[in-house]
Amino acid sequence: QVQLVESGGGLVQAGGSLRLSCAASGRTFSSYAMGWFRQAPGKEREFVGRISSGGSTYYADSVMGRFTISRDNAKNTVYLQMNSLKPEDTAVYYCAARYPSMWPAVVPDYWGQGTQVTVSS
Repeated sequence: QVQLVESGGGLVQAGGSLRLSCAASGRTFSSYAMGWFRQAPGKEREFVGRISSGGSTYYADSVMGRFTISRDNAKNTVYLQMNSLKPEDTAVYYCAARYPSMWPAVVPDYWGQGTQVTVSS
Protein backbone atom coordinates (compact mmCIF):
# COMPACT_ATOMS: atom_id res chain seq x y z
CA GLN A 1 0.00 0.00 0.00
CA VAL A 2 1.28 3.46 -0.94
CA GLN A 3 -0.20 6.69 0.33
CA LEU A 4 0.51 9.92 -1.52
CA VAL A 5 0.15 13.47 -0.18
CA GLU A 6 0.63 16.47 -2.46
CA SER A 7 1.54 19.98 -1.39
CA GLY A 8 2.71 23.23 -2.93
CA GLY A 9 -0.27 24.29 -4.98
CA GLY A 10 -1.55 27.85 -5.02
CA LEU A 11 -2.21 30.96 -7.06
CA VAL A 12 0.47 32.31 -9.39
CA GLN A 13 0.57 34.84 -12.19
CA ALA A 14 1.17 33.77 -15.77
CA GLY A 15 4.87 33.36 -16.42
CA GLY A 16 5.54 32.43 -12.82
CA SER A 17 6.71 29.21 -11.22
CA LEU A 18 5.52 26.71 -8.64
CA ARG A 19 6.96 23.51 -7.24
CA LEU A 20 4.66 20.72 -6.19
CA SER A 21 5.77 18.00 -3.83
CA CYS A 22 4.35 14.54 -3.29
CA ALA A 23 5.32 12.65 -0.15
CA ALA A 24 4.86 8.91 -0.32
CA SER A 25 4.57 6.34 2.42
CA GLY A 26 5.92 2.82 2.14
CA ARG A 27 9.31 1.18 2.02
CA THR A 28 9.17 0.39 -1.70
CA PHE A 29 8.89 3.95 -3.01
CA SER A 30 12.10 3.69 -5.00
CA SER A 31 10.76 0.78 -7.05
CA TYR A 32 7.67 2.67 -8.22
CA ALA A 33 7.31 4.88 -11.24
CA MET A 34 5.87 8.20 -10.10
CA GLY A 35 3.84 10.61 -12.13
CA TRP A 36 1.70 13.70 -12.23
CA PHE A 37 -1.73 14.13 -13.77
CA ARG A 38 -4.04 17.13 -13.83
CA GLN A 39 -7.72 17.83 -14.24
CA ALA A 40 -9.13 21.18 -15.26
CA PRO A 41 -12.78 22.09 -14.65
CA GLY A 42 -15.05 20.34 -17.12
CA LYS A 43 -12.21 18.32 -18.61
CA GLU A 44 -10.92 14.80 -18.24
CA ARG A 45 -7.89 14.02 -16.14
CA GLU A 46 -4.76 14.15 -18.29
CA PHE A 47 -1.22 12.89 -18.02
CA VAL A 48 1.45 15.52 -17.29
CA GLY A 49 4.61 13.47 -16.90
CA ARG A 50 6.36 10.67 -15.07
CA ILE A 51 9.70 9.61 -13.68
CA SER A 52 10.72 5.98 -13.68
CA SER A 53 12.31 4.16 -10.79
CA GLY A 54 15.59 4.63 -12.61
CA GLY A 55 15.10 8.37 -13.03
CA SER A 56 14.14 8.66 -16.68
CA THR A 57 11.42 11.18 -17.43
CA TYR A 58 8.63 11.49 -19.97
CA TYR A 59 6.34 14.48 -20.47
CA ALA A 60 3.19 15.46 -22.26
CA ASP A 61 3.81 17.73 -25.23
CA SER A 62 1.84 20.53 -23.55
CA VAL A 63 4.38 20.84 -20.71
CA MET A 64 7.59 19.75 -22.41
CA GLY A 65 10.37 22.23 -21.72
CA ARG A 66 8.41 24.00 -18.96
CA PHE A 67 7.84 21.30 -16.34
CA THR A 68 10.43 19.06 -14.71
CA ILE A 69 9.84 15.99 -12.57
CA SER A 70 12.44 14.79 -10.09
CA ARG A 71 12.52 12.39 -7.18
CA ASP A 72 14.39 12.00 -3.92
CA ASN A 73 14.21 8.37 -2.88
CA ALA A 74 15.83 9.11 0.48
CA LYS A 75 12.89 11.38 1.30
CA ASN A 76 10.22 9.29 -0.47
CA THR A 77 9.27 12.43 -2.37
CA VAL A 78 8.64 13.34 -5.99
CA TYR A 79 8.57 16.90 -7.26
CA LEU A 80 6.99 18.78 -10.14
CA GLN A 81 8.76 22.02 -10.98
CA MET A 82 6.51 24.17 -13.13
CA ASN A 83 7.96 27.17 -14.93
CA SER A 84 6.53 29.63 -17.45
CA LEU A 85 3.06 28.83 -16.22
CA LYS A 86 0.08 29.63 -18.42
CA PRO A 87 -3.59 30.14 -17.52
CA GLU A 88 -4.35 26.86 -19.30
CA ASP A 89 -2.19 25.06 -16.71
CA THR A 90 -4.89 25.81 -14.14
CA ALA A 91 -6.08 22.48 -12.74
CA VAL A 92 -6.06 20.16 -9.80
CA TYR A 93 -2.74 18.31 -9.92
CA TYR A 94 -2.57 14.71 -8.78
CA CYS A 95 0.44 12.65 -7.85
CA ALA A 96 0.32 8.98 -8.87
CA ALA A 97 2.33 5.82 -8.42
CA ARG A 98 2.50 2.63 -10.43
CA TYR A 99 4.64 -0.47 -10.32
CA PRO A 100 6.78 -1.06 -12.25
CA SER A 101 6.21 1.59 -14.92
CA MET A 102 3.88 4.42 -15.84
CA TRP A 103 2.59 5.55 -19.21
CA PRO A 104 -0.14 8.02 -20.18
CA ALA A 105 -2.78 5.44 -21.10
CA VAL A 106 -2.21 3.13 -18.12
CA VAL A 107 -4.16 3.70 -14.91
CA PRO A 108 -1.88 4.21 -11.90
CA ASP A 109 -2.09 1.96 -8.85
CA TYR A 110 -2.30 4.83 -6.35
CA TRP A 111 -3.44 8.46 -6.38
CA GLY A 112 -2.95 11.43 -4.12
CA GLN A 113 -5.81 13.68 -3.09
CA GLY A 114 -4.80 16.50 -5.44
CA THR A 115 -3.64 20.08 -5.03
CA GLN A 116 -5.10 23.12 -6.80
CA VAL A 117 -2.93 25.21 -9.10
CA THR A 118 -4.43 28.44 -10.42
CA VAL A 119 -2.61 30.59 -12.95
CA SER A 120 -3.98 34.09 -13.41
CA SER A 121 -3.59 36.06 -16.64
